[in-house]
Formats: sequence, C-alpha cells, structure tokens
Amino acid sequence: MKKQNFRVFGMTCSGCEAAVVTAALQIEGLSKAVANHKEDLLTIWTQTPVSATALEAKLPKKYALTTDTAQEPSKLKQLFPLFLIFGFIIDATVLIHWSEWNTTAMMHDFMGMFFMVFSFFKLLDLKGFQASFKMYDPMAAVWPAYGLIYPFLELALGVCYIRDFVPDGVLWINIIVLGITTVGVVKTLLKKRSIQCACLGSVLNLPMTEATFIENAIMIVMAASLLL
Repeated sequence: MKKQNFRVFGMTCSGCEAAVVTAALQIEGLSKAVANHKEDLLTIWTQTPVSATALEAKLPKKYALTTDTAQEPSKLKQLFPLFLIFGFIIDATVLIHWSEWNTTAMMHDFMGMFFMVFSFFKLLDLKGFQASFKMYDPMAAVWPAYGLIYPFLELALGVCYIRDFVPDGVLWINIIVLGITTVGVVKTLLKKRSIQCACLGSVLNLPMTEATFIENAIMIVMAASLLL
C-alpha cells in the first residue's frame, strides 16, 4: 500500500474535508483518504501511485491542488484577483468623476462599488461564504446566521453609497461591521493561522493576509472621514 500527500487549498471546515475525501475515493484503487483543512493536507493510500492530474480532476473546482512537495503559490499570485478588482473599482471611480473632482462623491462611488462587487462574489456561494467567514469573524462564529446576512448587508451599504444616501447611521454601520471583522482578521494574522479569506466569498481561493486587514482598514478610515 502506497501513501501519498497532496496540498489542497480551499478547505475551511470539516465539511470541506468530507467533500475532498469523498471526491478522492472515486479514484479506482484508492482505499483510504484523510483530509486536514488546518494543514491544507490530503493523504491517500493506494495500490498504485495517483497523479495530481487524476486527483484534481475529481475534486470540486473550489479546491486547488498541488503535490505536498510543490511550492505554494506566492502571496502576490494568490492575491492577484483582489488587486485586479481594486484596480477596476479605482479606474471606474476616476472615469466617472473625470470632468469634476468631488472628493465626497468619489468616496461614495468607490465605497458603493466596493460593497456591491464584494457582495456579488459572496452571494455566488452563500453557504460556502458562511463556512469560511465564521472561521475568523467574531460575530459569525457566535451567531452563524450572521454569515448569511452579511452579504446582503454589504449590498445594502453599496446601494446607499451609490445613491448618495449616506446619513451618519450608514457610516456607523460601515465602521461597526468592518470593525468587528477586522478584529477577527488581526487575531488570525497574529496566530499565523492559514485559512481562506472570505472577502471574495468561496469562489476565489484567497489566503488570509495583511491585504485583508488593509482592505478593511481603508474602508473604515474612509467612512470615519465622512463623519467629520
């Protein structure tokens, strides 16, 4: 019996482990599989060696696979989708206000597009987002239903900013909601836990990094500045 290890990125809970194991056991000749989402590790036992290509073909698309000895993708490569989205939002904001630079209006549009785009990705897989989000958000960990509500809350904030309906209450909700999440992000970074960031839902496999903290901090600072 041969033992093989693979790195599987995207697992965030015991449910993900079960999904990966179930998929792996579909391979002929594979007798046992064990997944560990905390270590991004899948171990299989089989009569003949299994290629990474064959295993990846069985896994759901949300999981990325490499052999255990392969080098993990760089942070820059993993975070590229996040940077690309930010770039598009900034470009759109500049183009909208090209003829007339109004700082408050630009901030409203930037924040509105941010919340609407990010809520879109979360809503593509609401259950998957909920599972990832409760791994680090203090409110979602205590009250799981909050993970289902959060994308709609972001969407509502986005609509308010886009429509320039921004009373102090909207700004305070922005600050409180992202503030709670940021506390969880900081704790995760300090503990050096390797988990998936849910900022773009479960569709894009983004690691939890300092970029998540910076992203939240920017939105909190912008909301606070609008209160002044």
